[in-house]
Amino acid sequence: QVQLVESVVVLVQPGVSLRPSCAASGIVFIRYAMGWYLQTPGQQRELVANLTSGGITNYADSVKGRFTISRDNAKNTVDLQMNSLKPEDTAVYSCNARLSSIVGVVLYNYWGQGTQVTVSS
Repeated sequence: QVQLVESVVVLVQPGVSLRPSCAASGIVFIRYAMGWYLQTPGQQRELVANLTSGGITNYADSVKGRFTISRDNAKNTVDLQMNSLKPEDTAVYSCNARLSSIVGVVLYNYWGQGTQVTVSS
């Protein structure tokens, strides 16, 4: 059984840093691209950052220079270092694990339950 479990976050103030973590089980972690997505009410889920099995990163423009994604293949975890948080970063953040074929066809795609990040003074 595949599980992606995010650490729980409740409320933080603007300007602080946060480092949510996602622990994966039931997959061959090293083969998967790992990512973080966000969703706000009434909006579709959108990419925050992802990190391929080969170490290539991709970030949304809104978080470039503030957020850093990293993975620990020994612990099967992926973290998102979030610096200089802003109220507009408020969203539900979900962990994603995706395995694609060599030609880019998605073979397996898994989601965590999501964790609410609220940035407010």
